[in-house]
Amino acid sequence: MHHFDRIDGALHAEGVPLEALAGAVGTPAYVYSTATLTRHYSLLRAAADAHRGALGDALIAFAVKANSNLSVLATLARLGCGADTVSEGEIRRALKAGIPGERIIFSGVGKTDAELAFAIEVGVRQINVESGAELERLIAIAAAKGSAPAIAIRVNPKIGAGGHAKITTGGATDKFGVPVEEAIDLYARASASPHLTPVGLACHIGSQIMSLAPMEAAFHTLREMVLTLRANGHSVTRLDLGGGLGVPYHGQTDTPSIADYAAMCARVLEGLGVEAAFEPGRLLAANAGLLLSRVIQVNQRTGSPEEGGGRRFLVLDAGMNDLMRPALYDAFHDLVPVRPREGELRAYDLVGPICESTDIFARDRMLPPLEAGDLVAFMGAGAYGAVLASEYNSRPLVPEVLVDGDRWAMVRSRPSYEDMWAREPRADWL
Repeated sequence: MHHFDRIDGALHAEGVPLEALAGAVGTPAYVYSTATLTRHYSLLRAAADAHRGALGDALIAFAVKANSNLSVLATLARLGCGADTVSEGEIRRALKAGIPGERIIFSGVGKTDAELAFAIEVGVRQINVESGAELERLIAIAAAKGSAPAIAIRVNPKIGAGGHAKITTGGATDKFGVPVEEAIDLYARASASPHLTPVGLACHIGSQIMSLAPMEAAFHTLREMVLTLRANGHSVTRLDLGGGLGVPYHGQTDTPSIADYAAMCARVLEGLGVEAAFEPGRLLAANAGLLLSRVIQVNQRTGSPEEGGGRRFLVLDAGMNDLMRPALYDAFHDLVPVRPREGELRAYDLVGPICESTDIFARDRMLPPLEAGDLVAFMGAGAYGAVLASEYNSRPLVPEVLVDGDRWAMVRSRPSYEDMWAREPRADWL
């Protein structure tokens, strides 16, 4: 569900024509819809509240790594959303956007001493501990500060799931979390320390998961662990269920609904008396954003099919430095003309201007006729789009725009070349 629709034949972001945005800010550019962010958060909030008996006053903590733009975070903060963070920088972004420390979860497999100290200082809701080594470091840091921060132990349930091997995080060979038995031991060690307050367990098994079954299996593991820990005399009041529920990039209609997801979580947690936390990223942001691009030219290759002849390359001004997901994860993004031309569909290879063979978004994509200068939009680009962008090939970083009804604002500007050079002071001997 999103709020990018055609009005008088041209694609709009809510009430703003994309053609007008392209004229004002140039291309490529990311465009986000406030209405879509609001709708997706509200759906998950309502679904969780419908099962308050099993899930408690559940926290929805947006995964900042999916989209860390301050205006996007501030939009969610005003709705009551929290933040799932994996670095000091992300914690600072969440705080800057108006998300209070008590709604911030600090996760991550490689937190530094300085980051752990900062998390304690600002009073985050909890720190998700991912190893025995981290636990010992945190005890020492908390002791030096005379503090006892709330922690959860992140469990690796040996259940990996996701839309690609590179976004699976709960398998036995993945770097995240600790096995069940080790997690039980770490919880006991944390309980024995006066410098920590263990409150629960955390689990996140992957991203873009299109079936509830693996998540349900993982959550059953957490349930059994809660019962074991309580039998051993430990208090467990929270379960962090992570995120990972997939979105329909391909336009699927059989994907699990948010309501079904919340109902499954409630069914597994029923009777435990814990407070749940959800960490959605793409679920809230993916379909709330698109990447606006312009066709540079169409390259028609001659020769026999065996020699690559007959291929039609749609060369765009957006490259893999602007949208990394296809090159990184073989990800699919629908491409739609902003104002489509009439004519038969044609097969195009969608490519960018980067000097890399991996700078290709799709092969043999069937599209209406396109010509140089036409505007197109990569849909479902609101998550893991701008956050992964770079200035590779010395291309200025892609800007971001937030739309709210008929109004819009540039929420990250495109740097000038002089801005880029200013970040690289020349050595004084050159």
